[in-house]
This record gives sequence, structure tokens and C-alpha cells, in this order.
Amino acid sequence: MKILISTDIEGVAGVFHTEQTRAGNGEYERARAWMTGEANAAIQGAFAGGADEVLVNDSHGGFRNLLPDALDPRARLVLGKPRYLGMMGGLEEHCDAVCLVGYHARSQARGILAHTINSFAFARVFVNGDELGEAGLYGALAGELGVPVIMASGDDVFIAETRPLFPHAQWVQTKVAHGQGSGATLSPAAAREAIAAAAEAAVRGAAGAVPLRIAAPIECRLQTQSSALADLFCMWPTLERVDGVTLRFTADSMQAAIRVLNSLSAMSSMLR
Repeated sequence: MKILISTDIEGVAGVFHTEQTRAGNGEYERARAWMTGEANAAIQGAFAGGADEVLVNDSHGGFRNLLPDALDPRARLVLGKPRYLGMMGGLEEHCDAVCLVGYHARSQARGILAHTINSFAFARVFVNGDELGEAGLYGALAGELGVPVIMASGDDVFIAETRPLFPHAQWVQTKVAHGQGSGATLSPAAAREAIAAAAEAAVRGAAGAVPLRIAAPIECRLQTQSSALADLFCMWPTLERVDGVTLRFTADSMQAAIRVLNSLSAMSSMLR
């Protein structure tokens, strides 16, 4: 069995401030070490549960945060961007299941460091009428490829909004959110222990997991953070303006929809 572990940083135990998520300071260096530790815990659990091979996808920011020299040598690491599958990079190698480590709640939620893909650009993302965050979007991309999400970790708000999408998954609550930048956290050691146990149980029970599938055509409705961003994005001829800050487009697959969203995210840098 081949397992993909997709790792973000905002849901990692001990992470509460944007300074911890951005390169160039000591707080980030500590946080990326905790992120690597949680990835290692998931690797440990996956192999203990019966995995034959493990890929780890660095899924935060520029996709080059995990410390390769500190990673469990039994796993291989997916780094860098751009990549067509984004936070699911590695599924090209025909993985059997996905674990989401260090994930966070969607934009506009009260979760710690909550956002969806790009906090500067995107306020809310709806797919076929349902609001989704990164876990839902990328979980649906995995499901489109026939791959289920079997385990996830993050704060309580993330778990509450995401659990209905993946009812067979194992969950690890690393933090309780008191607000966007505050809450109570497990220690990194306690989080690693819980993640290892959940990943082991998830891999052992992976045969019963069901992929999340969203039927095509995909209608994506995107609310931007400003009308200027909507102006910019609607330079793309296939996007339709709904109101001052809302646009929509259709796609024939989740992969295509996510590629459009990631392209819009890259375009938004013009207005920073």
C-alpha cells in the first residue's frame, strides 16, 4: 500500500501566528521543525499500519518548508512548485490513500490562521453550491482520482467543518481555537504521539474508506477579498462576474477547477 501524506503548517501544534508560517525569521524555523516532526509521526504510523511506501507532500506556501535531512529516510519528499496537483502532488504515482497533517479551517471561519489557498485574495470558495476549504477542495481532487482521505489533523474548527466530508477518517485535534490567532495547543511531543497512532489506525482500516467525489461539471463560485481582485481575475475571459467581489466559472473536473484557482492565486500577486 502506498500512502501520501500532505502536510500544511497552520494546523501544527504550537503554531498560532503568521510569523511562524513565513520564511525569514526564527519563529518560522522552529515551526517548520515541528511541521517536520508531525510529518515524521505520520510516516511512522503509516508504516506501522502496513504501508509499503510513503510519499510526503510539502503543501505550505512555496512548498519547501519540510527539512529533508530531518525526515524519516523511509519516505520520499515532494517539494517545490508549480505543480498541477498542488497539495495532492504525489498522487501521480498511484497512491492508495491520503493523510492530511497540519491542516486548517477555511477562510472566514474562527479557526487558527484560517484561510483558503490565498488569504490575500480569496474570501470564500463554493463548489457546486457547497463551501469548501483546502481539505475539501483537495480531498475532492484525491477522490476524483479514486483516492480516499483516511486521516487528518488540525484544530477543532477544522475538524468540525471537515469531518462530514470524510466520515471514515481518523482525526487528531492538535489545538482548540479561541480565535484566529489564539487558543490552546498540545505540546509538539503529544501531537506527534497522537498523529502516529491515528495514522497507524487509518492505514490498517484504509480498505473501508470511501473517496469524496464531486460530480462534474464543476461550478466554482469565488468571493474575492476586494473588488480590485475581482476586476483582475475577470480579465480571464471564461470567468463571469456575479457582483462586486464575486465571480464564477465552470470546469469539467476538480483538477481543472483547482488549477484555475491556483492560477488566480498567482495572478493576485500583481495587486500586493
